[in-house]
Amino acid sequence: MKPAACIVASLIALLTLAPAHVSARAGLASQAVEKAKDGAEKTKDAVVKGTKGVVEKTKDGLSKTGEVMTDGWITTRVHERFVSEDLLKGSDISVDTSKHVVTLKGTVTGTAGRARATTVAKGTEGVRRVVNRLTVGPKIKD
Repeated sequence: MKPAACIVASLIALLTLAPAHVSARAGLASQAVEKAKDGAEKTKDAVVKGTKGVVEKTKDGLSKTGEVMTDGWITTRVHERFVSEDLLKGSDISVDTSKHVVTLKGTVTGTAGRARATTVAKGTEGVRRVVNRLTVGPKIKD
């Protein structure tokens, strides 16, 4: 009888431990699934953020002709547009561009020239904002 009792006790112990072992494995699997979900969510967020950044840079960074609109490109373009403006003849205008924000410094011959310089700069492709620090002064001799 003793060997039979030993076998029964062993079977009961085995059956008692089996669900705990299966439960522990299920817990580990559940943790692994949660970690995978978290990792996938973080990856998705990073991809979406990166894509939005690329879209914004592409939208803001290319001119209609496909040229890259750097701050230097914008500064040159504003200067080019000032040359053909009659109201700006005899003016001494310095153009500085930082992050697509144009700052105008120097002198113009009248208030109409000051306003026109702002309008021309604002109308230049790639310019987000214009800071006008121009003063009205005497005409510069050529």
